[in-house]
Amino acid sequence: MAKVVNICLYGPVTDGWSYQDNLLPKYQKENGNDVTVITSKWIWNSDGKLVKTDEQDYYNEYGIHTIRLDIKGDKALTSKFKRFHGLYSQLEKEKPDIIFVHCFQFLDIDEVIRYAKKHVDVIIYVDNHCDLSNSATNWISKNILHKIVWKSKAQKLNPYVKKFYGVIPARVDFLAEMYDLPREKIELLEMGADDEKVQNAADKNKISDLRKKYAIKDSDFLIVSGGKNDHAKQQTLLLMEAVKELSHKFPVKLIVFGSVSNELKDEVNKLSDGTIVNYIGWIQPDDSYDFFSAADLVVFPGRHSVFWEQVVGIGKPLVVKYWDGTTHVQVNGNAEFLIKDSAEEIKNKISGILDNNKYKYNQMLVAATGKAKQRFSYREIALRSLGQQ
Repeated sequence: MAKVVNICLYGPVTDGWSYQDNLLPKYQKENGNDVTVITSKWIWNSDGKLVKTDEQDYYNEYGIHTIRLDIKGDKALTSKFKRFHGLYSQLEKEKPDIIFVHCFQFLDIDEVIRYAKKHVDVIIYVDNHCDLSNSATNWISKNILHKIVWKSKAQKLNPYVKKFYGVIPARVDFLAEMYDLPREKIELLEMGADDEKVQNAADKNKISDLRKKYAIKDSDFLIVSGGKNDHAKQQTLLLMEAVKELSHKFPVKLIVFGSVSNELKDEVNKLSDGTIVNYIGWIQPDDSYDFFSAADLVVFPGRHSVFWEQVVGIGKPLVVKYWDGTTHVQVNGNAEFLIKDSAEEIKNKISGILDNNKYKYNQMLVAATGKAKQRFSYREIALRSLGQQ
């Protein structure tokens, strides 16, 4: 058993959520390690606002020792140049064998380097959630913040790090190309699905009840899609149109969940007939496991989200939009890609999967329930994160 400290100071960590910085420590602990999380006092509240919690030193819902640090001065959590009270002293108290840094782009990474210089036996792993779609999106951010400030930190950190991880291929490339880190020290460490929730959602009675609730027959082929739908993800409308047309040839049904921006509400409601196509609105995040588990096929025709990896971890075939640097969800044929934004392409892709007595679909299902599902299990990802597999 190793003493593992997860440092999550790049952004807020909210207890009860199912993000990577919640689930990786959960399964590091489940795998037999003594785990501590060091993060800030800032969390998301039920209204979606950043607020400061009074919690300081406690055990979370997974029994993980959690230490929350104050920010020095009056700087906000969103400040790129904030520092925290007591990171180094907490590391000295915890005496970790392994430090896992969730995103190193914060100034107090200096304190991690300081600790590593003094404690030469500590093993450090670092992951990265930045790529060119969510970071370095303007000249100052790219050429000053990343290519000078964070690159300097990365180079100083590099001698003490055993492995840098990108959570999607594009973020692997970002580490190498933006910070000039050595490729041989960089690997892909996928996000995935919570094994416990996957197992609970796989209950046959639960799946049967959900399908009955939405009038999905055993003979129906259920497609599910979900997530945020706004001007950047209007492709969901094309999926709804495609399924309506496909229903004349195949017994297909579509359930769409998630938020919809005001500009798309009228069109979504118009396409949702409650029989072939059913938009059910926003659902609790954990309920997504139930809907994906009840699906025969999951389709994401828009931009990448963490739902993609979750569905692979559940073991469902999926169809997703092709984006450079996100093709890691395709493992041995479990996924198909969409190139264009068109209802016709979506219709043809799904039709090809269902033709010939679902020959293509059955191949995808075998792949989805095999190596793909295993690789995107957070229990397995947690082992790889610490070099324990």
